[in-house]
Amino acid sequence: MKRPARKPLPRMASRKNASVKKTVRKAAKAVRKPAASARKKVAAVRAKAPARSKPAKTTAKARKTKLTLVPRTTAATGALKLPELHESTTSTGLKVIAAERGPLPLISVRLVMRAGGVWDPPGKDGLADFTARLLRRGTQKLDADAISEAVEFVGASLYAGVNEDVLSVYLTTPAEHFSAMLDVLGQVVREPTFPEQEVLDARDRALAQFANDLDDPSSIADRAFSRVLWGDHPYGRDLGGIKRTVSTFTRDDVVRFHAERMGPRVSMLTVVGAIAPETVAAEAERAFAGWTGGPDAPTELPRKQEPLAKSGQVLLIDKPDQTQSQVRLGGPGFWLGHEDYFPATAMNIALGGGFTSRLMNEIRVNRGLTYGVSSYFDTMSAGGVFALSTFTKTASTREIIDVALEQIHGVRDGGLKPRELKDAQSYLAGLYPLRTETNESVASVIADVRIHGLGDDWVEKFRDRLRAVTPRDVARVAKKYAFADAPVIVVLGKASEVKPLLEGLGPITVVPASEYE
Repeated sequence: MKRPARKPLPRMASRKNASVKKTVRKAAKAVRKPAASARKKVAAVRAKAPARSKPAKTTAKARKTKLTLVPRTTAATGALKLPELHESTTSTGLKVIAAERGPLPLISVRLVMRAGGVWDPPGKDGLADFTARLLRRGTQKLDADAISEAVEFVGASLYAGVNEDVLSVYLTTPAEHFSAMLDVLGQVVREPTFPEQEVLDARDRALAQFANDLDDPSSIADRAFSRVLWGDHPYGRDLGGIKRTVSTFTRDDVVRFHAERMGPRVSMLTVVGAIAPETVAAEAERAFAGWTGGPDAPTELPRKQEPLAKSGQVLLIDKPDQTQSQVRLGGPGFWLGHEDYFPATAMNIALGGGFTSRLMNEIRVNRGLTYGVSSYFDTMSAGGVFALSTFTKTASTREIIDVALEQIHGVRDGGLKPRELKDAQSYLAGLYPLRTETNESVASVIADVRIHGLGDDWVEKFRDRLRAVTPRDVARVAKKYAFADAPVIVVLGKASEVKPLLEGLGPITVVPASEYE
């Protein structure tokens, strides 16, 4: 399912007057000071490190996992290769993976914690996201302005985001400032203070945004779609919460979530860029020293594939001022890394995942019913869905649903033509290397592979596994996922005009748009 893009935490604009420059230098100095004593330790580690021509010995604390993967292709084989991965664990239990990669003097860091939206406490939907947005609003040593000024002064970026499964903090910094910036990241996750006024201000902003969202039909439709698809499952919760839950958030809620869900033993730090792995290990030990809290071990939701509770039902969201209808169709899918991933992905590219797909050709090109239509598999750690998203003018609401179902059922019953499959494979195989071009994307890929248990050969063998998909494989997964059962249908529009058009699609429930504020 399409999720709203995560908004990075606000960053203060740099100001060029003398007084601010003084403040900036003071903040940067405050950041560097705690790291001063560690520089000797790091230098000692480097001095003891073996020469580059002699690879370091593997130890229980620092294993090396060698992958045949680099974020670029070789002319001879076209193989994707990542840099060599070096693993270590800090004394507090934080797993660290370092990948040295040049030539640019930049370093990207992703700290991933199993503290996503599924772990929101009962009645506190959106608390994980709310907590992430407050991490930069002050630590025991730095207030929000000092953090922003220190980060911007060296040309770095630091922000946090949440999805259903994990809470992530991202850092990109020039290599020469890695030590100071990792110290800031460490403070942000180890000892955030969550000032009372910052909590109140963040809550007010969130509540105001809910009111604004009522003017965005697509956002309302997506929110309703997620709830009806997943029902009582944790994946059905709103990542940003709803007005009723967010209005109850207090500083105590945030402090409790941080203490109970965010800790080193459920976290992983990936560092990619122009820095020696032994330096990363030493700096991580320093920056995250004394970090406590969180579960003793990662907790995961059970993986299940089962029919949707509201399969075959129609939810109509009434927004009387609309002249267009937002349309969503959905059915069961699978979790990330499932054995059906590659044939289902190839099927979807041909069906509705590309600009030359069947859905796009029939709905937009041939009939002119919309400017955009897409189908997609939304995959998380414990489950997923297959869905379609589009919009059209009110009068053509039923036509666009009927045509979409016709195209999806056509693939379900007849599979893909060999040429369609080949084109889909070539298209995705050609795009995939772009996902591993930058240090930031490589850091995220490494984290995702490990968090979701995809296997260290995921990137290396991705295109081979995609190209190995046969028409028979596609036919098998199409019968399974291309709405074998009647889909859930969500339509947002002017109910008085749209409801008669939906007769015969299934039981219709009408609710006001305000229910999704």
